[in-house]
Amino acid sequence: MEGRERVFTGRQVNGQALLAGAGAAILATLGCGSTGTRVMVPTEQYRPGQRARQEGAVEYKGADWVVASAANYRMADRPYDFTIDRVVLHVTQSTYPVALKVFRDHGHRAAAHYVVRARDGHIAQMVGERDVVYHAGNRAWNERSKGIEHEGFVDQPDRWFTDTAYRASARLGADICARYDIPVDRDHIVGHYEVPGTDHTDPGPHWDWDRYLRLVRDAG
Repeated sequence: MEGRERVFTGRQVNGQALLAGAGAAILATLGCGSTGTRVMVPTEQYRPGQRARQEGAVEYKGADWVVASAANYRMADRPYDFTIDRVVLHVTQSTYPVALKVFRDHGHRAAAHYVVRARDGHIAQMVGERDVVYHAGNRAWNERSKGIEHEGFVDQPDRWFTDTAYRASARLGADICARYDIPVDRDHIVGHYEVPGTDHTDPGPHWDWDRYLRLVRDAG
């Protein structure tokens, strides 16, 4: 879990408009270096907020919709306004019901796109994938990533890091990577502890990265 966004954005790139003859599309690009990227989109095809929203519609088959507090994320229109190129894994340091309750609390100022339950691999989607969740503790990384929380405690792996949870999370991770063309490797699927500027340690030293990546590849 994480608190408010902190900014570690790297080099800023000025916006620019390219005109290609009469009646041509205006292409707008805004960037923030290697730590977060706005994508170039023809403005006659897209404007912010243009895509319709269907509240309660999950983006991963089998997930339940349990909406987080609107104070714990901000609306966006990814991948049209920000490129999605990372998946960040977390451990809740709580039980599944407590995690859902906390992420629905407007005072918590953090949430995740998905939460995986340990005993049976059940998944709750709490925020739409287009939106930016406050989960990584770094604004640019919040903008570029999906956050997956896993029920449990980092120092109790035998109890919480179940085979069922590994497999359920890996199927979800494979689905996200396929839909956003994210490479399945340790540069693109990372732990919370690897986010620049973080003071978190999850998913902790007992998380089996080799096993997890193998399962993601097998599920892809």
